[in-house]
Amino acid sequence: MANYTAADIKALRERTGAGMMDVKKALDEANGDMDKAIEAIRIKGLKGAAKREGRSAAEGLVTAKVVGGTTGYLVEVNAETDFVAKSDKFVALAEKVLEVAVAAEVDSLEALLAADVEGKKLEDYVTEEAAVLGEKVVVRRIAKVTGGYVDAYLHKTSKDLPAQVGVLVAVDADSDAAKTAAHDVAVHAAAIVPTYLTRDEVPAETVENERRIAEETAKAEGKPEQAMPKIIEGRTNAFFKEHVLVDQPFAKDPKQTVAKVLEAAGTNAVGFARFRVGN
Repeated sequence: MANYTAADIKALRERTGAGMMDVKKALDEANGDMDKAIEAIRIKGLKGAAKREGRSAAEGLVTAKVVGGTTGYLVEVNAETDFVAKSDKFVALAEKVLEVAVAAEVDSLEALLAADVEGKKLEDYVTEEAAVLGEKVVVRRIAKVTGGYVDAYLHKTSKDLPAQVGVLVAVDADSDAAKTAAHDVAVHAAAIVPTYLTRDEVPAETVENERRIAEETAKAEGKPEQAMPKIIEGRTNAFFKEHVLVDQPFAKDPKQTVAKVLEAAGTNAVGFARFRVGN
């Protein structure tokens, strides 16, 4: 007769996130010893890691932290299903990844995965935790943004899931007005999806391609040759207004650009990052 109770099963499920049958089997094999049962669950999960390697990890969450008001970190961690993505254990794992990123002050995925956590690389630590969760878990990306003030905004696309969208916006001032504007712009960026901060960040080849498309489209529409320069310029500017954060019409007041909103607050945007899970 197994020497463990229903309370032991419940406790082990809460500690590992493993299913009922896996927990009971592990307790049977460990003769009720909780630590040995946890070890058995981990070993079983690690053996299955290779089988999970090719699976898609398109669910997950985004989490963020601002340090000292001037440095922001944004991390995306993925799982295979939303069931795991909203579990306490997965959320705790993502927060651990963020904690490591902040402590190591990293700004690249490579550096984050190589960072130390409990005497091992973060990449190995995540693999072990994924073994317990029973799904492929991927630390997908990280962003680090600095400025006079950094605002972090996390948005839930579903009330039942963790934040799926995360934004960092850095400005060059830390007045109350600048802080309010930075937050408003972060909320704007969550909804409007900018790709670049300024026009200077748009690759030259991208601009050239947009101009070429604008010209070919205008010709196909039968526009007069003398009007081409103005048409090309106008359509290229439309591209900037769609994709460049400071050129976008501000979500709360489309008559103003984001740049004008920041200018009115006595500040300028100096950096931003935006993640949406799976995109």
